[in-house]
Amino acid sequence: MRFQKAINLIRHIKLSFLIFTAVIIVASFFIFDIITYANRPAGTDESFKIIVVKKGQAFKDTIYNLKQAGIIKDPLKFRLYAILNRYDKRIKTGEYTLSSSMSPALILDKMVKGKVNLYRITVPEGYNLQQIAGIVSEAGFGTKEDFLKIASDPSFAHEKKIEAKTFEGYLYPDTYFFSKGETIKSILSTMVDSFWSVYSLKWKVRAKEIGLSIHEIITLASIIEKETAAPDERPIISSVFHNRLKIGMKLETDPTVIYGIKNFKGNITRKDLLEITPYNTYMIKGLPPGPISSPGYESIEAALYPAKTPYIFFVSKNDGTHFFSTKFTEHNNAVTKYQLKK
Repeated sequence: MRFQKAINLIRHIKLSFLIFTAVIIVASFFIFDIITYANRPAGTDESFKIIVVKKGQAFKDTIYNLKQAGIIKDPLKFRLYAILNRYDKRIKTGEYTLSSSMSPALILDKMVKGKVNLYRITVPEGYNLQQIAGIVSEAGFGTKEDFLKIASDPSFAHEKKIEAKTFEGYLYPDTYFFSKGETIKSILSTMVDSFWSVYSLKWKVRAKEIGLSIHEIITLASIIEKETAAPDERPIISSVFHNRLKIGMKLETDPTVIYGIKNFKGNITRKDLLEITPYNTYMIKGLPPGPISSPGYESIEAALYPAKTPYIFFVSKNDGTHFFSTKFTEHNNAVTKYQLKK
């Protein structure tokens, strides 16, 4: 009886071993087949196709899009390979350029690492919200209207540490790269974060020293930005405005007037100068309520560190530079010479 039990036990062990061995062999073949599949492109067509992975998109939908585009042939093996390597939960959103000549392993590696197509957006110095909205919209990131709506959200501006109701002046002029999956909100955040990375502690201390808030500095810098494109003139232009503010004289700067006029036609008139708006510095004293554009580094620096001059007037010489003066008669002569005769 005991002998028979021993024989049965041996048989059971042998059977279990055979089953285990068979499972190992089958599993090995299965894994080998999956690995072989993962390293074998679906085709030889090297032409690229665009695949977009949207935020929150299910992995099965991504696989379906790849199959429909002819980039992969066997969705089941593709899915199994991804699951075995835990790639299925790590796919990054965005736009990808892929082809059937790429192996499934390479396709997944690209999507897991987020090697998405990037689109360049350049914000020039002196551009305002309207202009930046146009650039972002033309790059394919939502509508101009949506951009302006989000950029004019006071709660969002406050969240980004802006002491104003809009993002005007705080979208730092630079070249940015965004993937197709980026939202307008994230684009705005990136541009404002860039501003705060540039606006140093030294500048914050300096603003307090001269008795101006950060918002007032950016407002002044935005005016300086619009008044001259000559870098060496910016501190001098700044000195004129600082001198006027000290003596309570109106700034009388055309760019602020233009900013305050809806649908400006392109030629400033006497009527425009007399129109009462919060930005008409011919009619109001002091700085306007906020920036009129996004100033660059040099203009912010100039607003903080004006040149020491006695000037309170300047007029364009029509060559990109200005004539500066301290007396009204001298200024009038310059206006006649450079503007009226023109």
